[in-house]
Amino acid sequence: MKDRPVAVVVVVQTADGIDKVLVVPMTTTRPSKDQAAIEVPDAVRRQLGLKADRSWIVVSEWNEFSWPGFDLRPINRKSGEISYGALPAGLFRRIRDAIVAGAAGRPIDRDA
Repeated sequence: MKDRPVAVVVVVQTADGIDKVLVVPMTTTRPSKDQAAIEVPDAVRRQLGLKADRSWIVVSEWNEFSWPGFDLRPINRKSGEISYGALPAGLFRRIRDAIVAGAAGRPIDRDA
């Protein structure tokens, strides 16, 4: 399985105090016709430190897991850092709205 950055869309704390996160993948592969995706603007890509020329956030594929989860990998193994940084509010709203507009089914539960 390939490690890839994700955008955290929502965090919900369960009754037993566990944080559950819903995430969507970020990829350098142009989305297929059956995938809904939002291209990451160049300035945001540079701000986050993403190295590829182009990146997309795939809003039609989402995962859910407990935070922190076994799926998290450090970006920098020396520091253990796991965050590329925050998305600008406008881009986050576009992601959120696209997920809500296309919401069919449920996220894949990575804890199961």
